[in-house]
Amino acid sequence: MGNKNQVKRLQQQRSGLLRRMIKSSDNRLKPTDRTKAKPKKKRDDEPKLIERPQGSSAMFFQYNTQLGPPYHVLVDTNFVNFSIKNKLDVIKTMMDCLYAKCIPYITDCVVAELEKLGQKYKLALRIIKDPRFERLHCMHRGTYADDCLVQRVTQHKCYIVATNDKDLKRRIRKIPGVPIMNVAVNRYVIERMPDAFEPMSKK
Repeated sequence: MGNKNQVKRLQQQRSGLLRRMIKSSDNRLKPTDRTKAKPKKKRDDEPKLIERPQGSSAMFFQYNTQLGPPYHVLVDTNFVNFSIKNKLDVIKTMMDCLYAKCIPYITDCVVAELEKLGQKYKLALRIIKDPRFERLHCMHRGTYADDCLVQRVTQHKCYIVATNDKDLKRRIRKIPGVPIMNVAVNRYVIERMPDAFEPMSKK
């Protein structure tokens, strides 16, 4: 019995040495000696890396500290068109809505969108070329303004977005601390203003 056990132990040592020295796919190995490498199981206690976008330094919980007079208002294409339909002076009506000085900002892609619309929107183009409108230069390709406006308000929390576009409003509502201004009947309406300015905007 002792000899048999010794022989078995020697065989096991030999096959172990073979496995270490020869690849498991080698022809010289017996089918029983070919062991497939088991995939390493992930340990539960290993720390998991979760990437989250960095929060803006302008945000104090849900309160945006960068908002305040004079207000910086990013104007969208359809906001200008709706203002013309309702016969509203853009800057005057903005100031009536917010009870403070407002600086409307227009991006290159919004201007390009209005230029694409043709002669029908000649008046809208004349309005946005007013020197009181600040021009923001775009670095991106194409003339799709919605992506540009969303990107700007995500990076810089100092803007109020003026739009009547439902899809754009839905996208902006997901970004904390960015108020939305839209055209109602004969006036502008503001939503999601910080608590400090809410009584002024509701008057």
